[in-house]
Amino acid sequence: MGEADEKLKHSGPLLPEDPSSSSSSSSAPFRRRDFTLFWTAGAVDGLGTCASALFLPLILLGAGYPAGLTGLVASVGLVSGLVVSPVAGVYADRWPRKPMMYGAALLAAAAMGSVFVTVALGHVVLVHVLVAAVVEQAAGATYGAAASGTIRRLVPPREYTRAIGHLQARDQAVQIVGPMLGGVLYQLARWVPLLADALSFLLVAVLTRAIRTDLTPEREGPAPSFTRDLAEGLRFVCADPFLRFVMVWTAGINALLGALYFHAVVTSHDRGASPSSIGLVLTLAGVGGLLGALGAPWLVRRVPGARIVTAASWAMAATAAGLAFVSRTWAYGLLLGGVSLIVPSVVVVLQTRAMLVTPDRLLARMGTVLGTAGQGIAVLAPVTAGVLVAAYGGRAVALGCAGAFAGLALYATARARLLAGETP
Repeated sequence: MGEADEKLKHSGPLLPEDPSSSSSSSSAPFRRRDFTLFWTAGAVDGLGTCASALFLPLILLGAGYPAGLTGLVASVGLVSGLVVSPVAGVYADRWPRKPMMYGAALLAAAAMGSVFVTVALGHVVLVHVLVAAVVEQAAGATYGAAASGTIRRLVPPREYTRAIGHLQARDQAVQIVGPMLGGVLYQLARWVPLLADALSFLLVAVLTRAIRTDLTPEREGPAPSFTRDLAEGLRFVCADPFLRFVMVWTAGINALLGALYFHAVVTSHDRGASPSSIGLVLTLAGVGGLLGALGAPWLVRRVPGARIVTAASWAMAATAAGLAFVSRTWAYGLLLGGVSLIVPSVVVVLQTRAMLVTPDRLLARMGTVLGTAGQGIAVLAPVTAGVLVAAYGGRAVALGCAGAFAGLALYATARARLLAGETP
C-alpha cells in the first residue's frame, strides 16, 4: 500500500469542507474533464438501460411467451450480475480498470444490439433474450466493479462528498426520466428502446475510452491466487468496524426499502388505485430521491455524519410506521418520497468514508462486497413482501418493517462513535 493510501486510511473522520474555500463551488467536480466524462457515461448508461428494461418483458409477452418465463429472464439476469460482481471485483483490483470499463460496455452493446436485430426482424427467441440479458448484467457488473475505484483518481479528497452527491443525483434523475423515455420510444416501435440501449452502451465505451486519468490499481509484487484475492476483499470488509457496519446497515435498509415500495404498490392495487395513481407513488419517491441527492453535499458539509446516519435511521422507522395507518395513494407517495429524500445524504456519508479507509488496491473488492451484500438480500424483498402482505395484510407488514428499521436505528445509534471516526 502506498504512502498516500496510508495517510487516507488513518486520516480519521471526514472533516466538513470549508464553505468559503475557492473549491467549495457545487460545480467543482464538473470542472474536471475526466469526472465529467465519467458522470456522463453513467447517465447515458442508466438512461439506455431504464429505457429498455421495463419494455423487454412486454416484447416477450407480445411474442407469446408466458409471464412466468418472462419473469425468469429478469430474475436470471439479476442473479448473474450478483454472481459476476465479486469475480469482477478481484480482476478490477488486478487489471487496468479503464479497459475493463469500455470493454464491458462494448460487450453489453453487442448483446443488446443482437436482441434489437431479432426483435426488429420479428424473430424473438426466449433463449437468445435470456443469454443476452445474462451477458448484459454480467457486463454491467464488470463495469461497476471497475468504476468503483475511479472517484479517488478523478477528484481530490476535498471533493469526494460533492462528487458522490452528483453521482447520486444523476442516478435518481435517470430513474425518473429513463422509464418515461422508454415509453416514448416504445410508442415509435417496440424495438426502438432496445436500439437506444445498444447505442447508449457504445457511447459509454467512447466516453470511458476518452478518460485520460490512469485508473490502474496500485499493487505490490505479483498477484496471488484468485481465491486469495477474493478472500482478502471479504476479510478486509469484515475486519474493519466501519465497513462492517456499512455492510450490515445497507443490506438491511435495501431489503426493507424494497419491501416497503412493493408493499405500497400491492396495497394500493388492492384498494383499487389506478395504474396512474400507483405510478404517482414511484414518481414522488423518485423526486424525493433527486432532491435529497442534490442537497446531500450541502447537508454533509454542515451536519456531522454520525448524526445524519442515526437521524435518518430513526426517520425511516417512523415513516414505515406511518405507512401502516394511511390509505390514500398520494400519502404513500409523500411518505416514501420523504424516505427517499434522506437516503442520499446517508449514502454520501458512508461512501465517502469507505473510500477514505480503503487502500486503492482493494477499492473494487470493497465496493463489490458491499454491493453484493446489499443487493443479494434486496432481491428477495419483493417476493417476501408479497407473501407477507397476502398472509397478514399491508398494515402488519408496514409495522414489521418499522420494527426492523428501529432495530437498524438502534444499531446505528450504538455505533455513533464509530461513525464519528472514534473507537467504539
